[in-house]
Amino acid sequence: MKSNTEKFGKTPHQPSLWTRADALKVRADDPTTTQPLVSANFPVLSDEVFIWDTMPLRDIDGNITSVDGWSVIFTLTADRHPNDPQYLDQNGNYDITRDWNDRHGRAKMYYWFSRTGKDWELGGRVMAEGVSPTVREWAGTPILLNEQGEVDLYYTAVTPGATIVKVRGRVVTTEHGVSLVGFEKVKPLFEADGKMYQTEAQNAFWGFRDPWPFRDPKDGKLYMLFEGNVAGERGSHKVGEAEVGDVPPGYEDVGNSRFQTACVGIAVARDEDGDDWEMLPPLLTAVGVNDQTERPHFVFQDGKYYLFTISHTFTYADGVTGPDGVYGFVADSLFGPHAVPLNGSGLVLGNPSSQPFQTYSHCVMPNGLVTSFIDSVPTDETGTQIRIGGTEAPTVGIKIKGQQTFVVAEYDYGYIPPMLDVTLK
Repeated sequence: MKSNTEKFGKTPHQPSLWTRADALKVRADDPTTTQPLVSANFPVLSDEVFIWDTMPLRDIDGNITSVDGWSVIFTLTADRHPNDPQYLDQNGNYDITRDWNDRHGRAKMYYWFSRTGKDWELGGRVMAEGVSPTVREWAGTPILLNEQGEVDLYYTAVTPGATIVKVRGRVVTTEHGVSLVGFEKVKPLFEADGKMYQTEAQNAFWGFRDPWPFRDPKDGKLYMLFEGNVAGERGSHKVGEAEVGDVPPGYEDVGNSRFQTACVGIAVARDEDGDDWEMLPPLLTAVGVNDQTERPHFVFQDGKYYLFTISHTFTYADGVTGPDGVYGFVADSLFGPHAVPLNGSGLVLGNPSSQPFQTYSHCVMPNGLVTSFIDSVPTDETGTQIRIGGTEAPTVGIKIKGQQTFVVAEYDYGYIPPMLDVTLK
């Protein structure tokens, strides 16, 4: 089996590598890269639904955008079932943990609106039942296209398969709130090809999701990031010298890390409307390091390309580890040639070891604010009792300086202020 670096041959670019040597530098609980503790007394956005991945409305350049003074966010959402017999324990009490853990199988796209960039009011489903071609609606990106309020929602249609799709609709505002209209015709865009990106047939645990379209500030072309895994049969990948990196003596053994094959994928649009796409080789691979690089996105600052992605402790490979949180890399251009892990390791914002599952699905916005959702928070000193979240976490402020990042602020729960306001015509 060819190594990761040989696999892509003569292609437009060679993927950058997140190496095992980089990952060995990850340190939990560094105050400059650790999310502040979330109180167990957190407020809940809704008693009727769980929410997790949050997708703020933005323009194609990444700016968080309000319309007529209304901020809008999209969320992966699932109903809570406090009275459903299948989620009651033997004493008849609501088993919220089991309900929460089952949410992915019924995930739908909902939207919320606010005048304040917090205090979110539920708007409802984005698409009517039956519009999306698959059972699950998984994360993506809503893009405000123009002053007429048109929005392209790129998302992942899952089960059967996993397809990057988009659906177009429109934002309508009044003095009292926001409604979404349209969103009635879903257009399939592309799926994993088995040559660059792993398919379900190659690996039942594959990932192919989380589209994030953007316009390259330097070449002006329309591109899209997404999460994937490097193509090849599960267990067949080689973790070579390049993937291992410059490790100290005693760390050469990679164990079973060939099973971890995450990558950040990229595609380029053949048209200006984002209806026709060509997949390119991955921007970044993590073969032998991690199996998930979810929700990849860019922040463009000081002429540099800051690539952020989220990952879990449990998806790390043998011999390396790190906290649940957001990881980042920086390059001078879109295709590198090499993206450097931020802070030497890639870790930008991780959960504290005392509350390892408190937050996830971080999104770094161009203004340095980072939003995420609350997963579970311990309610006792032993950590055996937890409180399930399914709601917005406190927003964190980070500062990006060259190849380093620093946690500098903490804000209110679900605080996602607009960077610009568009007046609809």
